[in-house]
Amino acid sequence: MCCSKTEADFTSLYEIIKELRGEKGCPWDKKQTPQSLKKYLLEECYEVLEAIDRENMEEVKEELGDILFLVLFLIFLYEEKGAFTLKELIDFTSNKMISRHPHVFGEKRALTAEEVVRQWQNLKAKEGKEDSVLGNIPKSIPSLQRAYRIGERAGRVGFDWGKAEEVIKKIYEEIKEIEEALQGSSSKALKEEIGDLLFSIANLSRKLNINPEEALRVSVDKFEQRFKKMEKKIKDKGKKLEDLTLKELDEIWESLKDEECA
Repeated sequence: MCCSKTEADFTSLYEIIKELRGEKGCPWDKKQTPQSLKKYLLEECYEVLEAIDRENMEEVKEELGDILFLVLFLIFLYEEKGAFTLKELIDFTSNKMISRHPHVFGEKRALTAEEVVRQWQNLKAKEGKEDSVLGNIPKSIPSLQRAYRIGERAGRVGFDWGKAEEVIKKIYEEIKEIEEALQGSSSKALKEEIGDLLFSIANLSRKLNINPEEALRVSVDKFEQRFKKMEKKIKDKGKKLEDLTLKELDEIWESLKDEECA
């Protein structure tokens, strides 16, 4: 049995997957396909991000373990199809990492982090991996994150604002355009203007070295927690949210903000 080892290693985890997919394995695991596992892989990635933000090392360890398991599970499924083996994947990735770091594994050179990024992009271009400086950033990632990354790529070749204050001016311009679009423009035009505003905000975040996706997640979490406190406060008084006016709700909201700042 693969699970009888006293100390687990990388290979033992792969053997567990083989057993789960075997004739006497788990019905659920035997049903899985690469397509069915996509949603679980995405969920686990977000759970890792949350664990990292909470700085809980036990949670980080557990969530990283879940991702490792899913990655190995996916590799095994493709191995079953005859697409590639685990060894082939490891060899391919090892060779790629070595070739992409010639300053470490080739002629030793002292580079800055920025120079390493430029070298990485040049090597990818030579390999034919990218036909644009914007790269192949997945369209499936959250749009704010994609906006951040595309702005970053464009900025590497000088197509960028000089400083954050210039982006703020652009944001005011976009807000003005939204105000104008409200005066009878189509919903499609208004949607485009909102998108332009969000894209500008993502670029402002980038100029300030703030990840907009993470910043928005923090704000949404803060709003959610404060809203739930407001609900509880109102419920404790024997009332419901809909029983109060907007002015009364705002007063409670502001009092909660004051308590948080105290």
